[in-house]
Amino acid sequence: MLKNDRWITDQADAGMLEPFQSGLVRHLDPDQRESPVLSFGCSSYGYDLRLSAKEFLIFRHVPGTIMNPKRFNPNNLESTPIHHDNDGDYFILPSHSYGLGVALEKMRVPPNITVICLGKSTYARLGIIVNTTPAEAGWEGHLTLEFSNSSGADCRIYANEGICQLLFFEGDPCETTYSDRRGKYQHQPERVTLAKV
Repeated sequence: MLKNDRWITDQADAGMLEPFQSGLVRHLDPDQRESPVLSFGCSSYGYDLRLSAKEFLIFRHVPGTIMNPKRFNPNNLESTPIHHDNDGDYFILPSHSYGLGVALEKMRVPPNITVICLGKSTYARLGIIVNTTPAEAGWEGHLTLEFSNSSGADCRIYANEGICQLLFFEGDPCETTYSDRRGKYQHQPERVTLAKV
């Protein structure tokens, strides 16, 4: 069953999401409707997660190398600086490139829940694809987020604003949670976590 805003808020109060925004934020000054942001916070049946400003890495082509998930080479990644103007803090994801960021919020997934992450429509309309994997029952940490810019133009990716939506699905209790099996991506910090085998 897909969980609603009341359930998400109750679970956040118990530590599932930190920091937690109980309502959907669209403007930093809602009374004046000034400083629009890409929405973040709790919605009817999900939570719009924010991108952390701490780190954003972009894959670069290194001649003669082939990406190998069993022997990940961090030299294929380069840090990109954060920029700031009147629209906010942002990273630039070049056209036809791939980048890695990390969620601002820390998650503690309950043992009977699996979380699915979907891209936001505002970014999808620019050709940005959010390619994240599920957060399984018992997983804890800051999600590493993956972005593909399928367009022919460079794109801003805003930090501290909504980047993707989490959907929470309840299932029958499982035999072994991600925490029980000591999953390799458990307890990710607010930094990009690279591929592991």
